[in-house]
Amino acid sequence: MEITQAPPRDELVRRASELVPLLRDKAVWMEENRRIHDDVVDAITDAGILKMRVPVRYGGYESDMRTVVDVVAELGRGDGSTAWTVAVWSISTWMTGLFPDEVQDEVFATPDVRISGILSPGAVAVPTEGGFVINGRWSFNTGAQQSTWNTNAAVTPTGDGGFAPIMAAIPIADLEIVDDWHTSGLRGSGSITTIAKDVFIPAERVLQMGPVLQGQHQSRLNADARIFKAPFMPTACATISAPALGLARAAKDAFLERLPGRKITYTAYENQAEAPVTHLEVAEAITNIDEVGFHAHRAADMIDSKGQAGEPWTLAERARVRLDLGAACQRAKEAVDILHGASGGSSIHTDVPIQRIQRDVQALNLHAILHPKTNLELYGRIVCGLDSNTPFV
Repeated sequence: MEITQAPPRDELVRRASELVPLLRDKAVWMEENRRIHDDVVDAITDAGILKMRVPVRYGGYESDMRTVVDVVAELGRGDGSTAWTVAVWSISTWMTGLFPDEVQDEVFATPDVRISGILSPGAVAVPTEGGFVINGRWSFNTGAQQSTWNTNAAVTPTGDGGFAPIMAAIPIADLEIVDDWHTSGLRGSGSITTIAKDVFIPAERVLQMGPVLQGQHQSRLNADARIFKAPFMPTACATISAPALGLARAAKDAFLERLPGRKITYTAYENQAEAPVTHLEVAEAITNIDEVGFHAHRAADMIDSKGQAGEPWTLAERARVRLDLGAACQRAKEAVDILHGASGGSSIHTDVPIQRIQRDVQALNLHAILHPKTNLELYGRIVCGLDSNTPFV
């Protein structure tokens, strides 16, 4: 096992920033081919970005959540699909650190392993001698074709006619791939469907979902690591707020890069940059972008500070992270919509980034866990003294 010295946050963000030109150059290809370009995967791997949530005993960095958010957001300035895929790989890598240590030994034996995952229980795991036999399907399985392992949710019979949710670590090679990712947004993420047909899962590769959601896990060697002291949902939600922040910043970059010399057609403005409406739109968009950063960083900083102090989480604190996620997505979409609307008719061409950014941020806002109104309602229920109405908090 290799023990490495984790690079500081500024260094990892710098490495991500240096990848932005490559991501922008490959963005159209990734959208057309519906997966991350091999050159991009190699560059992300070489930059050490996939090590951020790997335990240190396997050569990982165990980077804090603020680092993860800032790095993934920087990737989002280059391409939304890449940022989303890296966010999913980061969450699933962290999730693998919750499994028994012998399972981690198996998974992390592959250098720079990529692990995708699905939280929605799309399969049934039936107990059998030594483990479970699992059958079902998982849609929206981001990056699965470019991964080696899946950490997927399923349900298992409880013996009283009910079912209990579990999380299983499954080799991608054991699953059937359905190439059905034909979408309007985040096309490059390759979020295809995977199918399990009578796949045997050893008992040690199965976690009960209830304890996982409460921040309890089976790893002895990770028990004292700060990044594994946070509950699952706040960790996942803070991570996936980062692509929204990156896309919002990408929209600002894309708009301002095209602004010089552009006129407002059918008006007297020969230079869009001189029009008061442009000043108002840019300022409003930047205000929203700053608010995206506030919410993404507040969630990340809470996870880091509570992990360092070893403090327990209240229900209201967990729900506030989901509030932060929803607010980040909402403000990101508002910022992008403003700049997209100000970009003129020529921006509908596929080689103009703003139209892809707009579709990508729309896709984020439609995701069940990221959906702004759902997250705001959840937090509001708890503030008003009601139950959470969902275990995913």
